[in-house]
Amino acid sequence: MSGHSKWATTKHKKAVVDAKRGKLFAKLIKNVEVAARTGGGDPTGNPALFDAVQKAKKSSVPNDNIDRAIRRGAGLEAGGAQYETITYEGYGPGGVAILVQCLTDNRNRAASDVRVAFTRNGGSMADPGSVSYLFSRKGVVIVGKSGDLAEDDVLAAVLDVGAEEVNDLGESFEIISEPHDMVAVRTALQDAGIDYESADAAFLPSVEIELDEEQAKRVFKMIDALEDSEDVQDVYANYSVSDDIMDKF
Repeated sequence: MSGHSKWATTKHKKAVVDAKRGKLFAKLIKNVEVAARTGGGDPTGNPALFDAVQKAKKSSVPNDNIDRAIRRGAGLEAGGAQYETITYEGYGPGGVAILVQCLTDNRNRAASDVRVAFTRNGGSMADPGSVSYLFSRKGVVIVGKSGDLAEDDVLAAVLDVGAEEVNDLGESFEIISEPHDMVAVRTALQDAGIDYESADAAFLPSVEIELDEEQAKRVFKMIDALEDSEDVQDVYANYSVSDDIMDKF
């Protein structure tokens, strides 16, 4: 099982009650605004906006905030910023490869925040292309376990619409597909009456590095430092951590 998936699931559970809820809200709202600007303000015709809205709602972002973000992105309300996507690459403790995706209106601030987070936590930034080849972009849909929902039910719903694998994460199922098949996957789940928690295009590692407890502690500290930046949207890393060690975190 992917180390990234386990850590992402752990963080998903605590996100709603996290002390950084305001910062999380800001990132989710930014996603909504950018999706509306890119593909229009109608979620039914803009899959990226639909997923951004769903993710924001699942994290308890108020509907008023979501609606205003859509209006700003669609040009119906003043105040929208011009964001650009930037990816930074680097290495963390234990030689872990790290991809950092930023969505920012200030390139210099984003670069500074990422550099400081790397250097202060035992890591180093790398040239473009140095670690990105270790990751593949995939569609990742998370389905929470509820009632008597079984893995076979999820498999049956998505097998014929491009799903590549279904993983049992303990309290949820993870469905992996090519990014262009993700809309079909989540639509198939909805048609089958299965609710999903999130649908994102993510970078999954092709090779993972097994970490001991001390290395895991340092890597997680670095990831937290990176995600503390308002410009950082996602952090991907090619680590693997045993369940025993994960339980301690």
